[in-house]
Amino acid sequence: MAQQGAYYVPHHSVWPIVGSVGLFTTMFGAAHWLNDAGSFGRPMFFIGLAIVIFTLFGWFNSVIRESIKGSYNSQVDVSFRMGMMWFIFSEVMFFGAFFGALFYTRMFSVPWLGGEGHGLFTHHYLWDQYAAAWPTNGPGDVGGSFSTVSPWGLPLLNTLILLTSSVTITIAHHALRAGRRKQLLVFQALTVLLGATFLYFQAHEYMEAYEHLNLTLQSGVYGSTFFMLTGFHGLHVTLGTIMLIVIWFRCAKGHFNKENHFGFEAVAWYWHFVDVVWLCLFLFVYIM
Repeated sequence: MAQQGAYYVPHHSVWPIVGSVGLFTTMFGAAHWLNDAGSFGRPMFFIGLAIVIFTLFGWFNSVIRESIKGSYNSQVDVSFRMGMMWFIFSEVMFFGAFFGALFYTRMFSVPWLGGEGHGLFTHHYLWDQYAAAWPTNGPGDVGGSFSTVSPWGLPLLNTLILLTSSVTITIAHHALRAGRRKQLLVFQALTVLLGATFLYFQAHEYMEAYEHLNLTLQSGVYGSTFFMLTGFHGLHVTLGTIMLIVIWFRCAKGHFNKENHFGFEAVAWYWHFVDVVWLCLFLFVYIM
C-alpha cells in the first residue's frame, strides 16, 4: 500500500516517449496525406495511429495495475482530479474556439459581406448582389445550393438520447457509491448503448445530408462550421463511449469501491461535458 506521506512516482516508464513518437508520426502522415505530398502519408498516418493505440493500452494497463496494487494515496488522487479538470477545461476551450468562429461568422462576417458596417465597400465593389442571410455558402455559392438539417428530427432524438444517458450514468454512479453492483452494471451498460445509438443516428444524419440535402463539408462556411462542430463532437462521443466500455469491464472485475472510484468519476465528468456541448450545438447550430 502507498504510504500516506509519500507521493508515488513511477520509474523508467517508456510510454511518454512512445506516445510522443506515435503522435508525431500520426500528424506528420496526416499532413502529407491531406496535401498529397508523396505516397507515404497515408501508411505513415495509420502506423502512427497504431502506435498511439498501443501506447494507450500499455499506459492505461500500467495505471490500472498500480491502482489495484494500492500505489496511489490521497495526494495522487488529488493530482488525478486536477488533471481531469484541466483536461476538460482544455476541451471547453477547444469547442469554444469553434463556437467563437460560428458567432463571428454569423454576427460579423456575413453582415459585412452584405454591406453592413465595415463591409460597405467590400459589398459595393465585390459582392453587390449578395444579400446577407444565414445559413449561407457565401457570395460565391461554394458547393452549390443546399438544405439544412431539420432540428426536430434526428437532432432532437439525439438530444433526448444524450440527456437520458446523463441520467443513466448518474444512477450508475449512485449505485456504485451505494455498493449496488448489479444496478451499477445495468445502468452503465445502458449508457454505453445510448452512446452507440447516438453515433448510429448521427452517421445516418450525415448520409442523409450528403445524399439528399447536398449539405457537405464543401458547402461554404455553413457546411464547414456544421460538420466541424458536429463531427468533433461525434469524435468525443466515440471516445467517451470507449471509455465507458473500459470502465464497465473494470466495474465488472471489482476494481472500484465506495470510497475509491475516481476512474469511474472521471469518465462520468467527461460524459456530462459531452452532453452539455451537444445541448449548445443543438441550440446554436440546428435551431438558431
